[in-house]
Amino acid sequence: MLRWLRGFVLPAAACQSEDDYFRYQILFEDLDRNGDGVVDIKELKEGLEYWSSSFGKDSEKDILKAGDANQDSGLDFGEFVRYLEDHEKKMKLAFKSLDKNNDGVIEVSDIIAAVKSLGIHISEVQAKEILKSIDTDGTMTVDWDEWRDYFLLHPAKNINEIIHFWKRSTLIDIGESIAIPDEFSEQERQSGDWWKQLVAAGIASAVARTFTAPFDRLKVMMQVHSLKTRRMRLMSVFEQMVNEGGIFSLWRGNGTNIIKIAPETALKIGAYEQFKKWLSFDGSKTGIFERFIAGSLAGATAQTCIYPMEVIKTRLAVANTGEYSGIVDCGKKLLKQEGIRALFKGYVPNLLGIVPYAGIDLAVYEFLKNHWLKHYAEDSVNPGVIILLACSTLSHTCGQLVSFPLYLIRTRMQADALVEQEKTPMIQLIQEIYKKEGKRGFYRGITPNIIKLLPAVGIGCIAYEKTKPILGLT
Repeated sequence: MLRWLRGFVLPAAACQSEDDYFRYQILFEDLDRNGDGVVDIKELKEGLEYWSSSFGKDSEKDILKAGDANQDSGLDFGEFVRYLEDHEKKMKLAFKSLDKNNDGVIEVSDIIAAVKSLGIHISEVQAKEILKSIDTDGTMTVDWDEWRDYFLLHPAKNINEIIHFWKRSTLIDIGESIAIPDEFSEQERQSGDWWKQLVAAGIASAVARTFTAPFDRLKVMMQVHSLKTRRMRLMSVFEQMVNEGGIFSLWRGNGTNIIKIAPETALKIGAYEQFKKWLSFDGSKTGIFERFIAGSLAGATAQTCIYPMEVIKTRLAVANTGEYSGIVDCGKKLLKQEGIRALFKGYVPNLLGIVPYAGIDLAVYEFLKNHWLKHYAEDSVNPGVIILLACSTLSHTCGQLVSFPLYLIRTRMQADALVEQEKTPMIQLIQEIYKKEGKRGFYRGITPNIIKLLPAVGIGCIAYEKTKPILGLT
């Protein structure tokens, strides 16, 4: 970052106030393309792009918001100098928090420890690649001048925000996701932004689920009815659903799917934080293994509490038109006709599916992240939204592929009263599926599930970005 600035404007010896003022002036004049004495957001954005300062798509907005004291949508030289002076103080604190032995330089071990504090484990080779992107003199260490120059126009306020590039965005739940919950920084907790993020993610999840609900019902129908007929094609099942209940029947069960977002997310986040505390001995930071255990237990806790809603969602999706008048009517009839145990049908395979999903999801994401850091982290350790989105989509897909047979068995057990005369135990159901359909039978409905994944993630991310400004998030 800022290679021209480091090589020409910022000499290594420039540490006195006069030199600081001079380099601020040179930098300001370079940003002020039209020479009107004010750097507006367009000029700031162009400057950041020119210097490859890709720390985030809204970096210029964050800088302008922090430095524009008179709120005239621009930075004059005085505001620019005050912002950089204040920002350097914060960067100095961040540098000192990394430099544990106070020797004035950041080494590979410091990078590994800092990234590990966020639950991200990297190898020494990967840490060297990160260090190399900041180091300008080839010493494989970073002194204060190199650190300051690299993060000069980075709007972060502390070390946690700086190394939060690889903070995983798993807040948006597109339906079957039992991914390990997101991590919130201390600043997010203190400012209250964490609950705004949860609200924004909840709205985005609801939008994504609603847009892709027809694929979700299509998957359930193929899972449940495939024992009756092996000839179940996407278009034929789709036509049957429309002919039976009209176009709006494609969204049957989606109401329950949306209603359960809030309690499920709240329970999962709360349980995750509690399990992390129990697993972090002597107040130490939690690593990947501890996060995996905490995430799996949190997923199991949340699923246990909201599981009756999962059963009701499946029954509504499979039921014929007019069989149930709504969510409450479905719940009442289930209790009256089949008893309280009906609300927990398929609970065991659902619980068994959590561990492989969470484990594979996390392992694949960590592999993809480490691969990017090792091979592509040249001038910045920020992967960008496209890479993060691709990594999340691939890791979710792998998690679903591994756990899908268990979720198919769960769905069959949830709906057995509607398609079978007698209750079928889990082991017997597995034997029947294998005998009648073979190995492919355990993946009935996987096609619409994969088809919905990419648009669901994309729609969810767009909805999340559109919702954040409404809630005052940047």
